[in-house]
This record gives sequence, C-alpha cells and structure tokens, in this order.
Amino acid sequence: MNKYLLIVFFTVLGLSPGFAQKSDLSVKKIMQDPQWVGTFPENVKWGIQSENIYFDYNLEKDPEDSLYKISLNTTDKIIKVSPEEKKSLIPNSGDFNDARSKKLFTENGELMIYDMNSEKRKSLLNLGGNISNPEFMEDEDRISFTFRNNAYIYNLKNGSIQKLTNILKGSEKEQKEKELSEKEKFLEEENLQLLSVVRERKDKKESTKAYKESVTGKEAFSFYLNKKRLSGMQISPKGDFVTFRLIKSERGKSTNVPNYVDESGYTEDLPARSKVGENKTSLELAIYNIKNDSVYFIKTDELPGIKALPDYVKDYPEKDWEEKVRDVVPSGAVFSENGEKAIVNLRSTDNKDRWIAEIDLQTGNLKTLDHQRDEAWLAGPGVGYTYWGGETLGWLPDNKHIYFQSEETGYSHLYLLNVENGKKKALTEGEFEVYKPQLSNNKKSWYLTTSEVGPGERHFYRMPVMGGKMEKLTRMTGNNEVSLSPDEKYMAIRHSFSNKPWELYLKKTSPGAEAKQLTSGQSEAFSSYNWRNPELIKFEARDGAMVPARLFLPEKEVKNDAAVVFVHGAGYLQNAHKWWSRYFREYMFHNLLTDLGYTVIDIDYRGSAGYGRDWRTGIYRHMGGKDLTDQVDGVKYLIENHNIDPEKVGIYGGSYGGFITLMGMFTKADTFKAGAALRSVTDWAHYNHGYTSNILNEPSQDPIAYRRSSPIYFAEGLEGDLLIAHGMVDVNVHFQDVVRLAQRLIELGKEDWEMAVYPVEDHGFVEPSSWTDEYRRILELFNQSLLEENNAEASNPN
Repeated sequence: MNKYLLIVFFTVLGLSPGFAQKSDLSVKKIMQDPQWVGTFPENVKWGIQSENIYFDYNLEKDPEDSLYKISLNTTDKIIKVSPEEKKSLIPNSGDFNDARSKKLFTENGELMIYDMNSEKRKSLLNLGGNISNPEFMEDEDRISFTFRNNAYIYNLKNGSIQKLTNILKGSEKEQKEKELSEKEKFLEEENLQLLSVVRERKDKKESTKAYKESVTGKEAFSFYLNKKRLSGMQISPKGDFVTFRLIKSERGKSTNVPNYVDESGYTEDLPARSKVGENKTSLELAIYNIKNDSVYFIKTDELPGIKALPDYVKDYPEKDWEEKVRDVVPSGAVFSENGEKAIVNLRSTDNKDRWIAEIDLQTGNLKTLDHQRDEAWLAGPGVGYTYWGGETLGWLPDNKHIYFQSEETGYSHLYLLNVENGKKKALTEGEFEVYKPQLSNNKKSWYLTTSEVGPGERHFYRMPVMGGKMEKLTRMTGNNEVSLSPDEKYMAIRHSFSNKPWELYLKKTSPGAEAKQLTSGQSEAFSSYNWRNPELIKFEARDGAMVPARLFLPEKEVKNDAAVVFVHGAGYLQNAHKWWSRYFREYMFHNLLTDLGYTVIDIDYRGSAGYGRDWRTGIYRHMGGKDLTDQVDGVKYLIENHNIDPEKVGIYGGSYGGFITLMGMFTKADTFKAGAALRSVTDWAHYNHGYTSNILNEPSQDPIAYRRSSPIYFAEGLEGDLLIAHGMVDVNVHFQDVVRLAQRLIELGKEDWEMAVYPVEDHGFVEPSSWTDEYRRILELFNQSLLEENNAEASNPN
C-alpha cells in the first residue's frame, strides 16, 4: 500500500497518519445540532409566591425551548407550563411597596396591581397604549408612571390621574406653522356650521384656555423634543421633579452588508453599523421642575478633570491639542427613597473619566462625590459602559449613603459613600471581582456573587449592609448562578462544571444546607464519552505576569508532539475557568484533538475578563501586543514543559481570536506553522465605535495605535499555512474585512492560504453544516501542516 493510500486509510478511521490515534468523536458528531448534547435550563425565575421555579427547557424536542416549572412541593416532577398559566404569571419587572404586600406591573400596556395576600391581580388603568415604569411614590397611595413620553400620577384612593409634564415631539415652530390643507379647512368649517354641539365645545375649549392664561398670566409650558429622543424618564418619589435623558444620534455613514441568498432571489442589503470614529451620539439629562413648570439641564462643564487631555497626545508633538470641555454621557437620575436627593453617573465620551455626582434639583448644578480616571478606559463588572449603562448605583434606605462599584484598587468592588460628609468605604476588598450585588428585602444585607475562591469559580454570598464578613451560600465547584426566591428562603442555582453542562439545583438560603439537583439533561450520546476536565495552569510571560490557561493533555501513547493554541473571542470574556464554556463546540473539538494526540492550550490572554483592571487594559493602544506575546509565551511553556516540537504548533480562534491568529501568522512565523482565522477583524479602523475607541482611541486622533494593531499592515510576514473563514452576512465583523485582506495577500503574491466563505452565516454561525465544514477544514489544516507537511493531499473526513 503506497503512502497516500495509508494516509487516506488512517484519516477515514479518524486517525492521524503515522500515529494510529483514534477517537469516539468526529467533527460531524460534535458540530451537529446542539440538542444532541441534551437539554439544559435557561432563564431561571421564580413564581411571585416563591412556590414554583420556572425556566426555559426542552423535554419534548420541540423546535425551540418552552417554559417549564418545578414546584417546591414536588421537586421530582418537571412540568410543561400551559399557555394559560404562562399568560397569568406575574412578571419579574415592576415595583413592590415597602411591606412587599402589593406589586405594580404592566401587562399588555395596562397598569396592574397584584395583592400578595389574596393572590389576585387587578387592572388599575388602561390608556389605550403602553404604560411603563410604574412605581409606588413616597406615601404609597399614589403611583407614578410614564406614558407616551410624559409623566403621570395615579391616585389609588380616588382613581384620579394627574399629568405632570407636557413633552411634545417636534419643535414649537413646527407646531405653530402647521396649517390645515384646503380640503381639511373646508371640512372643519362645514362641520362647525352644521353641528352646533361641536361648535359649542370648541368655543368652550378656547374660553377655558383663555381663562387659565388670564389667571396664571402665562400659557401652560410645553417642552419640545425637536429632533431628539427621550429615554430614562424618572419621577421623584414626591412627584415634584421629573428627569429624562435626551438623545441625539447621527450614525454616520453605514456599511451595508449584501445578502446574496435572500429568499426573494435578489441581492438585498442588510443594514449594518458605521465604523469607528463616526459616532455622533450626544446625551443630556434634563430636569422638569413641576412647581416652576420649567425644564433645565444638569451642568457638566465644571466637573473636575473635564478638560484633561489623554496621555497619548505626547506621541503627537507636532499636533496642537486644545484643552476643552469634553462631552459626557449621563445615566438616568437615581432618587433617594424620600425624594429629596438625586445622584447621576456620568462618563466622558472617550470613557477615560467617570463621575458620580449629586444633583441640585433646583438648579441642575452638580456636586462631585467620586471621580475615577483611567488613561486606558473604564469598565469591569458593575462599572458599566459609556452609552449602554449597566452600572451598579443606588441609595440605602437611610437616604444618605449611596452604593456603587469601582475598579479603584484594580478589581471591581462594592463601595458605600456618605453624601453628607463625603466618606467612602469599601465593603469588599481583595484580588477578586464582585458581580451583581443586590439588597435583601429588608435592606439589612447584601447578596452578591464573587470570584473570591479563585478567578475560575463563582460563588454566592450574603454580607451585612454596612460591610463585614461575607457568608458563603454556595459550595459546588464551578459557576453558581443564583436566583433568589422572592421570600429569600430558597436559591435556585444554575450550576455547571468544566465538563458538565448547566443543571438546576435547589438549596435553602443558608451556608450548611445541601443543594438538591432538579434537572439531569445530558443525552445518552453525550454522557457516553469521558469528557476531559482540563487542567487550570499559569505560566510566566516575558514581563513576569502569570498567565492563566486551560490545558488539554493527550495520553503518552498517542501524543504526537504537536500543539494547538486556541484564542477565545473578546468583548471582555474569560474562558480559563471551571464551568461549562460558552465555547462548548470548541471545547468538544479540543477533546477530539487531544484524542488524536494534540496538546491544546486555551489562554486567558491580556484583555480577558476576570483578572482585574490591569489585565483588562493590558492591550490599550496595542492589540496584537501583550495579548499576542501571551500566546507565544504559552507555546514556549509547552515546548519546555510538555516536549512540544517547535515545528508543530498551530493556532486558531474566532472574532478577536481570529484577529490574534492573523497577527500570529503574520508577525510570529517562527512560532506558528499553521493558523485558522475565523470571522476575523483585519483592520480595526473598520470595526465599530463603542468597542474599538475604548482600546485604540479614534483613528484620526491616534493613528499609531491602529497602524500597529491591524493585521492587514503585516500580511507580508505570512510564511505558514493559513485558513481564513468568514460568514458573508456578518453584520458585526463585515465580510469586507477579509475581502480587503485577500486582495492584499494576492498583491503580495502569497500562496499558502485559502478562504472558506459561508453565504448564509452571520458572525455567530447557526447551521450545523457550516460548523461542520469549517471545523473539518481546521482539522485538515492541522493534520496536513503539522503532521504531514509534505503531503498536501492528506485529508480528514467529517
């Protein structure tokens, strides 16, 4: 039998030529519809009476998940929720009164109230549109809500409605200049002449308006939105102030994405984003003073550091940099429980400064309570993002302490600040992160998730409201996503481990209680394979940092001395942990590679989540810097500690991982012999504004950062074998990115690369056939380039 036939023989068996490895896995098996793995609970929530746990699940192999429940009385039964019961559920959103005996919510636009004792709901108000944001006011006899861009108060005792604001779309000029057409004028005049009742009502309406103006001395105030949008309306607990954000958006030039396989048979353009540097969104926070019937805006031009220039200007000495007041993005106002005070979170649009300030509600002046600056960018758990919010911020019931999260010490922790004396206190501290803190029902404790045990685990704790010892309430190793019952007596825990997908558990809210498993969703086909628990390691980088990673080691008898480096995506993400990865397909692929003799390393490089501010910002102004050398240093660790052949190292990843793969193949050719770059950014000047401008600033302001961070500028360095794979309808990282790179490679005369395109796929693939084709090509690439470099005809089946 000749060499080529031997190669085909081995690969058909799922083996690698010359090593006779085999696996019970295949690319086709791994990449089929994820339902083959099993069914697992998602979107866990409680019934309002703490009697049932509801979650999305799929026991009956429906086309999509359905709502199921488990009752505390019969925890061994998983019951599909009927459409009638699903419709009757009280939503999690809404507002309880202080005694938690009544809850406000909206249903199909109606204002509703639910009585916890009688377990009955009642419709309070239907205005023929969507009522939103209902809240009990300070005296709890009144309810505030918003409707069609205006603030209202509903009186529970007498059923009366008071409109607080008169906010109108368009401009005053447009309203005054609006004239009826000739036809409309004719119809109106005819109607008034023929129908006396209509004429009398119009006369009465005009007389009433004239009388009010004569008594008050002025016309009722109207505020016009002009070309702005209103969002985040908040009504003070006393009903004397209303705050709202005004948003003015100019998207800039968008890049349409052509869809060549539209069902119409025509090529249709998909609307997509603009590029970095073209963001023209501005926000203002307005205060509507009910007593004075006037609107004014918070004043940000005196915030400390508002004119500060960034440090990177020193790299451009030839340019004149003007110190000027920077634009800021305010959050919605947050009122104290008694309604006498309000705070706001503000961020500079370059995301380097964050202020928490108290608002003088009478003037709009701001008093800075806390100021944070980062020469890179501000982020982290509970800190939020410039335009999207998401920050932890609120008041304690004493109306003088506010709480928030900050990376002041390098890790995101929970703080209290006394607005009366300015004293700040850290409630948590250490080299770990805090996630989703929430006050208990009685406001005497905090519930919070942290990584105190280690960056690869998440556990749920309880802590006194003013700080103190954290009481650990979960014990299962891995990730514990806790949903507290409304009465806080029980925890529904969605738990997973490295090699075990998510399951649902029930536990009393006490440290010593045992957790009971409620679901067991793994399929027989999935559980029949012995999935690896990858080893969590740390290796030393060239700058002395200890880099976390997951390591998949083959058995000695099948080890082929080749290694594959996997690079996870970004957007602030962690993958070297002890729970079921969102990259579950890649995790299964790594098991297949390990069966075939490969050593696989999965690195939480600089820029990854879970390790604090300095780790996150280690890529500032140079993507493809420390994040890439962390991959190279990981290879060095494998060579020195696991006998990897330096000539047998491949790299692959998607999105940011694809970008790093390109940078590795173009600039570290002596390290990586083969690479698969999936849905890759090739030029950061073509990516979006919100993500890119934080890390690289703007192209027109900091071109150095973009030039050294974009793979397309380094394509001449390609020496190894490169696979580029991309979805053609990707509205996140546009197909244009790899088209431009392909032309660059063609012009450079590069030969050892190929491109696979997927006509129906967006950024995240959904079709099993696409996943299978892509990973078949990746496996072929590594088998051919790393194990059979001289035989281009070697292939591997699905």
